[in-house]
Amino acid sequence: MRAIFWKRDENGNLIFTGAPCGANLRLANLSGADLTGADLRRADLSGADLRRADLRRADLFRADLRLANLTNAYLTDANLSGADLSGADLRRADLSGADLRLANLSRADLFRAKK
Repeated sequence: MRAIFWKRDENGNLIFTGAPCGANLRLANLSGADLTGADLRRADLSGADLRRADLRRADLFRADLRLANLTNAYLTDANLSGADLSGADLRRADLSGADLRLANLSRADLFRAKK
């Protein structure tokens, strides 16, 4: 098991402070989490609940996001190059400035996603 680092802010919200490359976050409930600038390279986030998560400037290079729920997620300027987003729910996600080179978006729902 790899260590994942979180802390709570003054309002009790969870704030991500780090994870090792390739972290296993499969099926994790991260809805509303602040993952701004997080290093999630090669992380397994398959099936994870990332609704309304703040992933601005996050490094998700070659991350496994198959079937992840990213509805209303903020992915502005995120590195999603080589990421597997097949079957992911990206409805109303903000992908402006995101690097999607070589990303797998097959069967992904991009309804009203912003690019």
